[in-house]
Amino acid sequence: MGKRTSIDHQKWWQSIKDHKYIRFALFILIGIITYSLMVTNIIPETLEVSQGTVSDQDIRSPITIENKNETERLRQQAYESVESIYSTKNHYAQNQVERINYIFDTIIHVRKEAQERREEIKQMEAALENEEGKENDQAEEEPIEIPEEITIQQQVEMVKEIISEQITDEISNDTLQTLLESSEDDLVLAKETTTSAINDVMSEDIHQDEVEEARNSAERKVINSTVDPGLYRSMIELARFGITANYLFDEAATEQARGEAMEAVDPIIVREGQLLVEEGQIITSEIYSQLALVGLLDDHSNAFPYIGLGILVILLIGMLAYYLGDAKTSLQKNNTHLLMFTIIYSLTLLIMKLVSLTYMIEVTGITYMVPVAMGTMLITILLHSRVALFTSMVFAIVASVIFNEQSTGIVDYTHGIYVFFSSVAGVFFLSKSNRVIRILQAGLFVGGLNVLVIASFLLLKSGQYGWMEIGLNLGFAALSGFVAAVLTLGLLPFLEAGFGVLSATKLIELSSPNHPLLRKILLEAPGTYHHSVFVANLAEGACESVGANGLLARVGAYYHDLGKTKRPHFFIENQMKIDNPHDKISPQLSKTIIIAHPYDGADLLREYRLPKEIIGIAEQHHGTTLLKYFYHKANQESDKSIPEEEFRYPGPKAQTKEAAIVGIADCVEAAVRSMNKPTPAKIETLVKKIINDRLEDGQFDECDITLKELSIVAKSICETLQGTFHTRIEYPEEVAEKAKEKDNNKEIERRKDEQDKNGGNEKEGD
Repeated sequence: MGKRTSIDHQKWWQSIKDHKYIRFALFILIGIITYSLMVTNIIPETLEVSQGTVSDQDIRSPITIENKNETERLRQQAYESVESIYSTKNHYAQNQVERINYIFDTIIHVRKEAQERREEIKQMEAALENEEGKENDQAEEEPIEIPEEITIQQQVEMVKEIISEQITDEISNDTLQTLLESSEDDLVLAKETTTSAINDVMSEDIHQDEVEEARNSAERKVINSTVDPGLYRSMIELARFGITANYLFDEAATEQARGEAMEAVDPIIVREGQLLVEEGQIITSEIYSQLALVGLLDDHSNAFPYIGLGILVILLIGMLAYYLGDAKTSLQKNNTHLLMFTIIYSLTLLIMKLVSLTYMIEVTGITYMVPVAMGTMLITILLHSRVALFTSMVFAIVASVIFNEQSTGIVDYTHGIYVFFSSVAGVFFLSKSNRVIRILQAGLFVGGLNVLVIASFLLLKSGQYGWMEIGLNLGFAALSGFVAAVLTLGLLPFLEAGFGVLSATKLIELSSPNHPLLRKILLEAPGTYHHSVFVANLAEGACESVGANGLLARVGAYYHDLGKTKRPHFFIENQMKIDNPHDKISPQLSKTIIIAHPYDGADLLREYRLPKEIIGIAEQHHGTTLLKYFYHKANQESDKSIPEEEFRYPGPKAQTKEAAIVGIADCVEAAVRSMNKPTPAKIETLVKKIINDRLEDGQFDECDITLKELSIVAKSICETLQGTFHTRIEYPEEVAEKAKEKDNNKEIERRKDEQDKNGGNEKEGD
């Protein structure tokens, strides 16, 4: 069989793969490829049109945007359409009545003051007359100065000083004089009549243009009075003065109503996909402004879409880098696997881009043929299903932009959702098994799910579709799954060989009995071959019981003792009717021969370029365990104590669960084979003892297997062994044959019993 060379064996990659910036460079490369394949889909579309021309195509808006000018125009129109609001000022009547009362009260107050002045003058004059009869010899006294009487004109001026200028401007001096000259009873009557008339008239709404009519009405109400004609005229003047408009313009209410009217006008939105111009329609100034608004008339370069795409790509690649660096998968540290992920990712995006160009063929639904599930199926098989699931979301976002050619906007959600379901379908179907037939079945599963997704879209749109259109959409969706499976099967061998990936397909290939190394074991060490097959059965079931890779454990067990082919007769399973060569050599030499077999096997596996996981199992299945049989034998033959380190395997200890379980199964198989009349109880005791010995010896310190998992492994191995060493009926001839051979095998049984006592670790030494 020819030797395969993966990228890990290429000098150029070996020199850079562990560089501290290589991961950063790979993610930068992923970002550049993603940006490059998406950028042509976000370049703004521009039209060469002018006002008054006839459109040669339907034009739809590429974005959703508010037409602010039109919105403002409609809001201003709504503002102006609201009529002025008037309201009744009920307190105006009371205010006017109080003003009239105040005038009358002022008149009464000034009249009273004038009356008091007259009384004072009379008293002073009387006192002066009484003084004239006194004797002339009395000393002269200062003469008494008698004040002047307050004239009616002065009273008018006093009234005018007390009341406000607004009142004095509208009420004549004659009216004030008449009121001042009237009797108190007439004033009271005039006051009551005038205020009553004002109150009655102003109890009704009085518009600004109805004031004169209201004053005439008040005048008619005053006419019923029986007072002096002069006072009557004064009452009429006061009544007309007291009437004012009480149904006035309400500025606050009007502004509030107009504001509400403006707010009630919804913004004028030009929706994405909205038809702006029909084919054959004349482009008016209004239409032209709408085209300019949505950016279809821009004659200058707009950098915003490019910046927006850059931010989107940075977010996508940043999240991808964080996830791959945090998730516990091989991508966390293995840069070779990261390079392989980069290639699969880029190839998937390139295929999506090529398929997106088929829209120019103008065949309904042809873009649904995109085999994006190929990428996630390859990632699932070669890397990890969790990585594939996360990548499915990235593929969906990228696809929603790449497949926007037939969409009016930047993002086509239909294709994004379709690609997401298609990608995830392949991951779910291959997560538990990825054999070749399973990949083909996954293609059918992906195709079926694609059909359901497209059917749901057609039903949600509630469109009138013809049978031909429906058939094409569903047919291309189904074809996508088939193409994805074919591409996956075609690319898988190249990626496995190029990156040295140990996939299930590769493991199945390595498990073939026709493999040169397995044939070498079978022909040169047949006992070892059968031992390895038994170990493989034990290890596979135990690994699957704890969630480890059972197939890897099986194949690793097939090759774990390959090194015994170098000196097959020094191992007990290959000693058929020959003397044990270890009886003729020293324990130290036996130890050297036996300890060498894991590393001889690893060297041979490396020579044939087998995966490092298989090599690891071959090197690690003994860990640093002690060759007890030869160690005790050496101590018996030596006069001084020999350190255990000289009789221990140099390691390394098991680094993975699979290596640890293969080591347990190897030791258990040898020990159980040497047991005399094994029973379920004996088998269970022996298995637990071997596991506990290895646990106490620290053989599991460098792998992530837990105590609970070790208990599950023990149970699984016991179940497998009990199925093999079950009790059966012994026929007479078998009993006789056994009795005949009993003496011949006595020595062998003794040695096997000794191995049993030593925990089965010395099978190689016999």
